Amino acid sequence: MASLASTTTLISSSSVLLPSKPSPFSPAASFLRTLPSTSVSTSSSLRSCFSSISPLTCIRSSSRPSFAVKAQADDLPLVGNKAPDFEAEAVFDQEFIKVKLSEYIGKKYVILFLYPLDFTFVCPTEITAFSDRYEEFEKLNTEVLGVSVDSVFSHLAWVQTERKSGGLGDLNYPLVSDITKSISKSFGVLIPDQGIALRGLFIIDKKGVIQHSTINNLGIGRSVDETMRTLQALQYVQENPDEVCPAGWKPGEKSMKPDPKLSKEYFSAI
Repeated sequence: MASLASTTTLISSSSVLLPSKPSPFSPAASFLRTLPSTSVSTSSSLRSCFSSISPLTCIRSSSRPSFAVKAQADDLPLVGNKAPDFEAEAVFDQEFIKVKLSEYIGKKYVILFLYPLDFTFVCPTEITAFSDRYEEFEKLNTEVLGVSVDSVFSHLAWVQTERKSGGLGDLNYPLVSDITKSISKSFGVLIPDQGIALRGLFIIDKKGVIQHSTINNLGIGRSVDETMRTLQALQYVQENPDEVCPAGWKPGEKSMKPDPKLSKEYFSAI
C-alpha cells in the first residue's frame, strides 16, 4: 500500500511534474497515468520536458526514424554488424587458394553461404545453381563464396566429379574449407553436436556489414532467385537512402517513401 500511495502522489502532484494542472483529458494527463513509481531523476526530466515544450513533442521524435538497423557489437553476427572476418583455404579452378573475407571490403558485395557437407544431396543443387547464375551476380559487383566444414581435398574431389554422378564439375566461385568450424561458429550456424553447419546465407555489403541473412534447416534448399532479388533491393536502397522496398520488390517496380504522407503515393497506386 505504501508503494501505491507513492505512485499516486507522483502522478497527481502537478507541482512535481507540471507547471500547471493538466486537463484530465489532455495527452499529458493520459501519459502520466501510465507512469509507474519512478526515481526523482526521471520525474525531473519529465518536468523539464513538459515545462519547455508541449507533451506531444516530448513523445514524438523530431527527426525521421532510420530504417537501417545497427546491431550491438556483442550480438555478432546479427544483421547490421560487421561480418566476422576469416582467412581460410579454398578450392577454385581446381587449385588451392587463400580466401580472406576482409579483402572484399570496399570492392565488392559478398554472397556467403554455408552448407552442411560435401557429397550429399541438397547441397550440390544449391552450389551448382549459384555457379550457373554467377555472371548475373558478377554484373552486380558481387562475389559468391561457398563454405562447409570439409577439407580442401574433399572440395577438390567433389569438383572433379561430374554432375550426373552427384558431383559439382567446375565452379565459377571458390569453395572455402571450414575444417576448424570457426567460420560456422562465428556466423552462428554451427550445430555443435553434429559438427556441421545449417544452411546459412549472408549478404555482406561493400563496407563489410551483414545486410541480410537466412538460415534453413538441413533438408531445405535455398532460392537463388530470392537471393538475387534481395541483393538488388539492398543495392537499390543503398543508392536511394530516402526510399524503401516493399514486399516482393524487383528492379523497375515502384518503391516507397518511408513517410506517413508520402507513402500514400505507393498505396494509392496498388
